[in-house]
Amino acid sequence: MDVFVYGTLTDPERARAVLDDFEFRGSAVLDGLHRVDGAYPTLAPGGSGEGRILRTDDIAALDRYEGVDSGLYVRVSVPLADEGADSDGSGEDATVETYVGDPQRLDAPAEWPGEEGLAERVRSYVREEDAVVRPQRGTFGDFDVYEGDEPTDVTADHDEWGLE
Repeated sequence: MDVFVYGTLTDPERARAVLDDFEFRGSAVLDGLHRVDGAYPTLAPGGSGEGRILRTDDIAALDRYEGVDSGLYVRVSVPLADEGADSDGSGEDATVETYVGDPQRLDAPAEWPGEEGLAERVRSYVREEDAVVRPQRGTFGDFDVYEGDEPTDVTADHDEWGLE
C-alpha cells in the first residue's frame, strides 16, 4: 500500500523503527491540504504540502503508530494524480493513504468544515475539494528509493557545498 507521509515518517530512521518492511517511492505534493504543526504534524484544509510516498504492506503498524484506534489520527484515501486509473489492475482509480491528526488533541491550527466526526469531515473535504497527491517526476526524488532494510550513515552538508 502507498502512503503519503509528511512528518516524522519521512525520516528513514523513524520509518525503520515503526516498520519491518518499507520503501520510499519518491517525493510528492499533496494539493488541497497543507501541513501544520502542533504537538505532532498534521494536515489542514487548503494549500499544498510536500512529502514522500512510502510503500509498505504493514498498514496495521502505521495505524498503531498514528493512534488511529484512539482517534488521534484518521487514515484517509486521496486520489493519486498522473497515474491513471487501474494502476494495479483492479479497475479502480489509484489512491494513496494519508493520516490526518485531530487538531484539537494535537493543539494544531486547523479547522475542518462540517458537523460529523473528524474522519467523515476530512473525507468529505478531500472529495469535494478534489485533493490529490502528485508524485514529483523528473526530480532527485525519483532516485530516492530506500528499501528500509539497511542502515545508512549518509549525511549531506549543504554548507560545505555552498548551497542554501
